[in-house]
Amino acid sequence: MEDPLRQRYFEDFAIGDRFRSPSRTLTDAHFLFFAGMTGDAHPIHYDDEYAKGTRFGRRVAHGLLLASLTAVGASTLGPVLEASIVAFVEQTTRFLAPAFIGDTLSPEHEVVGLERRRSAGLLTLRVTLRNQRGETVLEGQHRYLVAYRPTT
Repeated sequence: MEDPLRQRYFEDFAIGDRFRSPSRTLTDAHFLFFAGMTGDAHPIHYDDEYAKGTRFGRRVAHGLLLASLTAVGASTLGPVLEASIVAFVEQTTRFLAPAFIGDTLSPEHEVVGLERRRSAGLLTLRVTLRNQRGETVLEGQHRYLVAYRPTT
C-alpha cells in the first residue's frame, strides 16, 4: 500500500488524480475573523437585518473566504508537496452558489494539467468546493510549479 504522506514530485502526478480534503462547517466566527483580517466589512457578511433584505435573505460568506478553503496548503496535498512545491503561480475562481453559516463545505483537487518546464513542472489542478447538499459552490483552477524528483 502506498504511503499517503510520501513526498510527491512532479513525476508522481497523473491526469485525473483526485485529492479530497476534510470538510469544514462555516460558523459566525469564520465570517467575523475573515472580515477583521481582510477589512471586508460589507454588512451582507455580518449584519442579519441587512442580509434579510438581500436576494439571499441571510448572511452570505465572503467569496475570498470560500476560495481560501481550496488552498493546497490546507488540503491533503499540503503534506505531500512540502518538499517539492516551488510556487503558487495562478488561480481562477467562479462562484456558482452562495454559502451560509452552517453550511459544510468539502474541497476537492483534481489534476487536469501537467506541463514540463525547464526547472520545474507546472501542475494544474481543478478545484471544487461542494456543500452538504452536493451543490458546487465554487470551481476554478490553481497552477503550481512543482520540483522534479531529485537525482541521487
